[in-house]
Amino acid sequence: MKKLLALAVFSAAALAAPAGWAAQPLLTPVELQARTGQPAAPRVIDIRDPASYAAQHIPGALNAPYGRWRGPASNPGELPELPQLTALVQSLGLTPATHAVIVSTGADTTDFGAAARVYWTLKLLGLKELSILNGGMKAWSQAKLPLTTEVPQVTASQYAPALDTRLLATREDVGQHIRLSNAALVDSRPDAFYQGKVRAPAAKVSGTLPGAQQLDFNQWFVPGTTTFVDAATAKQIAAKVKREQGQDMVAFCNTGHWAATDWFGLSEVAGLPGVKLYAGSMVDWTQSKEPPLMANQPSRAEALAYDARQWWERKFR
Repeated sequence: MKKLLALAVFSAAALAAPAGWAAQPLLTPVELQARTGQPAAPRVIDIRDPASYAAQHIPGALNAPYGRWRGPASNPGELPELPQLTALVQSLGLTPATHAVIVSTGADTTDFGAAARVYWTLKLLGLKELSILNGGMKAWSQAKLPLTTEVPQVTASQYAPALDTRLLATREDVGQHIRLSNAALVDSRPDAFYQGKVRAPAAKVSGTLPGAQQLDFNQWFVPGTTTFVDAATAKQIAAKVKREQGQDMVAFCNTGHWAATDWFGLSEVAGLPGVKLYAGSMVDWTQSKEPPLMANQPSRAEALAYDARQWWERKFR
């Protein structure tokens, strides 16, 4: 009886005092559903394409497609200009007091990178009360929770964000880290990219950053699912990355998408300090005017053969 009473008191206190509740980086569908309808209900941000959002979405969710948070096709990972991001955040009615929950499709592990990249962008803009719906819309639908086609209306905010550059690594920062060997560079890509066998379409050359350690983003998910692992497992995964005391950690991939998952796991779930994201990643790095410093680069003959295969596939497929 005492245990039941204590549990009831705890539950009532949790629901009665939403202002004192700290946002968790990951929410299950049931946890998100429990917070809707509360005085400080989360602002759900659905980053799927407009057609998917229009078909059905979580009640109260606003649509802000992932493409609006990204750069141009020539450099997709490039951070949009601050005025553009400011207008987007204001249109969603966001302020530092808002608990924002990002929702993606949950279709596969790559999809999680979209939610993680938006989460990182919002944190970069000074927002701290942030969560991701673990498993995305797929998990919400599987839990048979409410869906709607109604589009809510929100009042735009006047929030004027400033970039928290402690979370961002630029091309210049990365170059300095390589020259001084003073950061742990974390390549989030699968083996073929890390080993220089393939490259992103917009990247000029194959390979990885000198001294980079590989931490394939797929490791962060419960095997066979799109569910992000718990904190204890995340800490075990994070321990695979070696860095000297006091050094920063910089996650990168092709365009800052897969790397956002590594950043999220290392920083937000495992709780490591000093983790940054190289937003432009290898596409940005290989587009520098000077020949970029690289490791695991293929030979000239291998590179020419790869380019020929890519040309053939684009022309005849």
